[in-house]
Amino acid sequence: MRFVGIDPSTKTGFIAIAPNGAVVRAKEITGISDKDPQRMSTMIDNVIDHVQQGDIIAIEGFGFASQQGVQNGGIGWGIRMALFKKGIRYYEVAPNSVKKFVNVTGWTGETGNKRRLENKEKKKVVMEAVKNHYGFIHSSDNVVDAYILAQIAKSMHTKKVKYPHQISVVENLKLA
Repeated sequence: MRFVGIDPSTKTGFIAIAPNGAVVRAKEITGISDKDPQRMSTMIDNVIDHVQQGDIIAIEGFGFASQQGVQNGGIGWGIRMALFKKGIRYYEVAPNSVKKFVNVTGWTGETGNKRRLENKEKKKVVMEAVKNHYGFIHSSDNVVDAYILAQIAKSMHTKKVKYPHQISVVENLKLA
């Protein structure tokens, strides 16, 4: 059994961790071509090639404010349909819940001086939070998000969390 996180995007993050937390596979998947639909199709196939029966999977939900919503929707639904065809269930995790799991809420600054984190800034903050929470470092923010998702999958399976701020995230998830 492995815990798998999938962050579907034009550069899809994939990670599998063992029950002891060791990283078994960490990869950013981009597809074989630069032309769609071949790129999207090969990307989806590549993701599914890494999935094994018995994996406990968490996949990031759709980001409706994304600039590449149509492409990401196609990739995300393609992965979900391929998992469905293989009879593999997964946990659907909202993008904000992924960040919340490592205690990143999208705000910075002192009380009364709050401002929204910009997307690039938020990615750096999330990567730093993952490093602080788990000691995991990777150059791809997509793989780092996938790592958080794998930790969420692990928490769903074990019914245990490492930090109090993670409780509400796992309480709201259901297997798709």
